[in-house]
Amino acid sequence: MNQPDCSRVSRERRGHVLLIGLDRVTKRNAFDLDLLNALSMAYGEFEADSEARVAVVFGHGEHFTAGLDLANVSTALAEGWQAPAGGCDPWGVFVGPRVSKPVIVAAQGYCLTIGIELMLAADINLCASNTRFAQMEVQRGIFPFGGATLRLHQVAGWGNAMRWLLTGDEFDAHEALRLGLVQEVMASEDLLPRAIELAERIARQAPLGVQATLQSARQAHLEGEAAAALDLPPLVKKLLNSEDAKEGVRSLIEKRPGIFKGL
Repeated sequence: MNQPDCSRVSRERRGHVLLIGLDRVTKRNAFDLDLLNALSMAYGEFEADSEARVAVVFGHGEHFTAGLDLANVSTALAEGWQAPAGGCDPWGVFVGPRVSKPVIVAAQGYCLTIGIELMLAADINLCASNTRFAQMEVQRGIFPFGGATLRLHQVAGWGNAMRWLLTGDEFDAHEALRLGLVQEVMASEDLLPRAIELAERIARQAPLGVQATLQSARQAHLEGEAAAALDLPPLVKKLLNSEDAKEGVRSLIEKRPGIFKGL
């Protein structure tokens, strides 16, 4: 496999927050094979960087993404695309590991098909009031295969999901909020600052506690409450023996914010 074109995705670390920017502006950030691979590699770098605690994914230019560049990626997807070596699967449905740390998506302008599915695989989603969404695969002779059929009905309810999945119709930011696809809607100029603000808020918490929260919640979601409950005692024991847990107790006694190191 050729090396991904890294210029397709920008990276910028601000403290413990990694900003990951889709950067194929001339094509409205539509996903060609290079962008798929480059985003996967950026997620892999995020996972491997012990100083990066939260990622914010956004789109350069006016649009988050116009979806898949089908002419470019259809063959690779038909043959079974998978995350390249060193990468992680941003959608959690293809072949490749998934990140264990929180991801926030901030969308604006067009957020089509695989962009919605990227949000469904993230942990917190924000959008600008001008965002336009559509899961339009059925209008192109295919169906959503990046996670929408697995997750949108769990987020929005069956009827709400089928309303948009079976028609491919466009919906706006306020409908996305009603569906639960996004947690906040705001002016375009406030979008990235708000996403960074939330990411920094999460990054100040105990990293092991944040990751354990994600791990337990994901297990309950994927395997059921009973399976996740069985794994709670060893997870609790592991965290209670951590340096961060001891710092949490000290900070409580000393009435100050905790200073956590992920140890």
